[in-house]
Amino acid sequence: MGVGGKRLIGNCVGKSCLLLRFSDGSFTTSFITTIGIDFKIRTIELDGKRIKLQIWDTAGQERFRTITTAYYRGAMGILLVYDVTDESSFNNIRNWIRNIEQHASDNVNKILVGNKADMDESKRAVPTSKGQALADEYGIKFFETSAKTNLNVEQVFFSIARDIKQRLAETDTKAEDKTIKINKPDQAGEAQPAAKSSCCGNS
Repeated sequence: MGVGGKRLIGNCVGKSCLLLRFSDGSFTTSFITTIGIDFKIRTIELDGKRIKLQIWDTAGQERFRTITTAYYRGAMGILLVYDVTDESSFNNIRNWIRNIEQHASDNVNKILVGNKADMDESKRAVPTSKGQALADEYGIKFFETSAKTNLNVEQVFFSIARDIKQRLAETDTKAEDKTIKINKPDQAGEAQPAAKSSCCGNS
């Protein structure tokens, strides 16, 4: 079964590191800033079925915004990622949501993700309660993650894949033949790209 592509979006918040941790099970402290669009594929077992996730990592910088918006339409799921130590990245989430509402399909699944949760509390700028409140406002799920310690990384990707799979099953009687839009797989499903930012920072 294919679970369409997922996209990761956000500005310099560690999206690339989240994707690397999930796809390769590794963490890197140095990562070249994304200068376009990249994607990784990982096949997972979800509720007894093999699902191929195609996750797109899109650059968060303004100069790549035009490229980014062109990739919204194919997304079945979008992870909105901010850095818990950077309040401006959190405040920019509303702008990303407006972009999604303008360019993505109406029923695209979304999850809010606060990354770098492993950082010392003295460096935290966005309380967990504030992230949860924003997610509640938009009616979406919320997770705090750390690509560095692997906190909730698997849970985030499995959660959005499950949400997409469930939505397809509810809206299409032939959901078994659908790809979770990433790329169309053969037997394994694909999930779509997650939009990416180039900087990873420490998490």
